[in-house]
Amino acid sequence: MLQPKSVSCDLAGRKLTIETGSLAKQASAAVTVRYGDTLVLVTAVSSPNVREGVDFLPLTVDYEERMYAAGKIPGGFIRREGRPTQEATLASRLTDRTIRPLLPKTWRHDIQVVVTVLSTDQENDPNLMGIIGASCALSMSEIPFAGPASGVTVGYKDGKLILNPILPELAECQLDLVVCSTHKEIVMVEAGAKEIPEDILIQALKFGHEANQAIIDLQEEFVRDIRKPKETAPAAWNKAEVIAAINELVGNKMAGCIGMADRDARQAVEAAIKAELLEKLKDKVSAEDIKVGYDLRMKAMMRSSILEKSFRMDGRGLLDIRPISCTVGLLPRTHGSALFNRGETQVLSIVTLGSQAQRQQLDGLGIEETKHYIHHYNFPPFSTGETGRIGTTGRREIGHGALAERALQPMVPGQAEFPYTIRVVSEALGSNGSTSMASTCGSTLALMDAGVPIKKPVSGIAMGLITDDKGNYAVLNDIAGVEDFYGDMDFKVTGTVDGITALQLDTKLKGISHEILSKAILQAHDGRMHILGIMLKAIAEPRKEMSPYAPRMYKISINPDKIGAVIGSGGKTIRAIIEQTKSSVDIDDNGTVIIGSADEESARKAIGMIEGLTKDIEVGTIYTGKVSRILNFGAMVEILPGKEGLVHVSELAENRVEKVEDVVKLGDEITVKVIDVDHMGRINLSRKAMFETTDRPRAPRPQSRPPFRRDDRR
Repeated sequence: MLQPKSVSCDLAGRKLTIETGSLAKQASAAVTVRYGDTLVLVTAVSSPNVREGVDFLPLTVDYEERMYAAGKIPGGFIRREGRPTQEATLASRLTDRTIRPLLPKTWRHDIQVVVTVLSTDQENDPNLMGIIGASCALSMSEIPFAGPASGVTVGYKDGKLILNPILPELAECQLDLVVCSTHKEIVMVEAGAKEIPEDILIQALKFGHEANQAIIDLQEEFVRDIRKPKETAPAAWNKAEVIAAINELVGNKMAGCIGMADRDARQAVEAAIKAELLEKLKDKVSAEDIKVGYDLRMKAMMRSSILEKSFRMDGRGLLDIRPISCTVGLLPRTHGSALFNRGETQVLSIVTLGSQAQRQQLDGLGIEETKHYIHHYNFPPFSTGETGRIGTTGRREIGHGALAERALQPMVPGQAEFPYTIRVVSEALGSNGSTSMASTCGSTLALMDAGVPIKKPVSGIAMGLITDDKGNYAVLNDIAGVEDFYGDMDFKVTGTVDGITALQLDTKLKGISHEILSKAILQAHDGRMHILGIMLKAIAEPRKEMSPYAPRMYKISINPDKIGAVIGSGGKTIRAIIEQTKSSVDIDDNGTVIIGSADEESARKAIGMIEGLTKDIEVGTIYTGKVSRILNFGAMVEILPGKEGLVHVSELAENRVEKVEDVVKLGDEITVKVIDVDHMGRINLSRKAMFETTDRPRAPRPQSRPPFRRDDRR
C-alpha cells in the first residue's frame, strides 16, 4: 500500500502541493497535485504481462475531464461526460510527449497513465499538474523512468517574461509557452504566440527550463523514501553478427540508397535488398532479426552521411527545402481552397464561412465557451499509399489540426471585424514529412482565397536533428519522413515575417540542449521566409471579393430595448424571419444584429423586417403582408412578424364590399398603407389607399364602422 506523504513549495506566488497515500491506493502509483484550487489525481499502472508482437513502447495517457471540477453539469441529452473533448485530447498529448522519451524503448508491458481533473479554479492550468503528477507517479512506481520531469507555462507581456500566469492573464499575453524538461535538458515544447521575435522565444525557453528545476527538486524529495524498486528494462537489440552479415552482403547497395531523391524508387530498391537478405540468410537469421538489423544499419549510414558529409537521404544539404508549388481556387463551389505541395507531401485546405450562430460550443473545463475559428485535419491511409480503417478522428489528427489552428489564430480577424464563423479543413492527400506544416501553409492560402482579411500570411517548417554519442549534431531544414523516423527531433516552427506564432517540439532523446533549440529556431527563420515567398506568388493578399456561394453578413444596430420584439414570444418572431427570408439572424445583447445570406435580396428582406419590428410604425408607411385572420368587419394583416393591423371592410377596396371574403382570403398577400396608429398602439391599415392617386381625395370613412376593440383581435 502507498505510504502517505506530502511536500510543498512556492511557485510563482502560489502553493504547489504533491501528496500520495490517500486516494487510488490499488494503483501502482497515485499522486494528487494541487496548485491554487486546481487539483488533479494522476495514477500509473503497468501490466504484469508482456505485450507480445509489438515493436514499440505501449504507453497510453488518458486525461479525464470531470465537469463537476468546475461546478458544471455536462451538456447534451444524457448529461454525463462522453468522449474526450479536443482540449482533453491535447492535454493527454502534452503529458505523453513529455514522459515517452524518458521511458525505455524496449519496455513491452502496457503502461497506462490516467490524469483525472477533480477540481479547477479556472486560473491554474490542470494540464501542467497532469505533467508533474505523471512524472511523480512514474518516478515512485516500479516502471523504469529517466525522470523526474516538470512543466511550466511562460507568458510574455509588457516586455517581461511571466512564470505560470493565471489563465485570464495568459489570454492577454503575447506568448503562451509550455516548457517541459529534466534537470539537464528540454524534452517537450508547445507554444502559441502573437508574432514573438526569435530572441525573446529563446530567452523564454531558458527561463522555463530554469523554473522547472525547483519542481524537479521537489519531486525528488517526494519520492526519496517511497520509491518502489525499479524493474529492469530489456536490453536493446544488439546482434553485431547480424549487422556484419548484412553489411557484407548488401552494404554497397544500401549505401547507394543514400541520396536518392525519389522516395518510391528508393523504397523499391530497399525492398529488393531486404528480399535478397531474406533469401541469403533464411537458414541462419530470423526474418525479424533481418528487419531490425537492416533498420539499424540504414539508420547508422544515414546519420553518418549527414554528420560527416552534410549529405541527406534524398540528396539535399542541411538547409535545403524540397520543391514547393501552390495553387488556389481549385474547388468550384467551396468558399476558398488551396493546394500546397512540398516534395511528396500534399495537403488540400478548404475554407467554409458561416454565421455567428455556427460558432463551436465548448463543453469543457476551460474559461472559453465558444470559438469562431476552427481548424480540422484529416489523414486518410491512402496519403501514404496504404490501406486502413477510416473512422473516429485520432489523437494525432486532433493534434495536427490544433497546431495549424494555433499557428493561424493570431492572424485571423475577430468577429467584430469579420462577422463569420470560419472552418478550415486540411486534407492530407500525400505524406512524406510534416503534413501539419503543409496544412498551415495551405490554410493560409485558402483563407486568402476565401477573402478572409487575415492580418498577415503564416508559413511553417519542420526542423530535424541528428546527433551522435560524441556531442556532434546537425540541425536539418524541412525533414522528410525517413529523417523523422531515423532522426532525433521533430521541431515545428510557424510564423509571419514579423515573428513566431506557434512551436511544437517532440524528441526521441532524453532531452535537447538550449543551444540546439536556439540554433533550430534561428535556422527555421530563413526556411520559413523561403516558403512564404513561394506562397505569396500564388496569392499575395486576401481577395477583395468573396465567393458568390459564401454567405454575406450585414450588420445593423437596434435599440437593445427592442430585442424582445425581434425575438418574440418563445423565439416565434425570429424563427419566422429566418424561415421567410432563408437568412441567419444573430443578436447580441448590445443590440448588434448580424444578418447572413448568400442572397443579398433575402438579407435585405430580413433587414427590412427587423427594422420594421424595431422602429415605430408611422402613418403613411406601406407594407406587404399576409392576411392572418378574417373578421366580420375586416381583415387582420400581419405586416411584420408578430405585428398585425386591421384593414376595415371599408378600406378593402374602392367600391363597397359586402363580404370580406369576396375581396381577400386567409393567407393572401396584400399591400397596405398605415392610415392610423391610435394611442394604444393599434394599427389601422388601408388597401383602398393603394388604388387611389395622390391628387384624388379619399372618401370619408363611414360613420357606421363599429368601434375597434382589443377583444376583436383575439
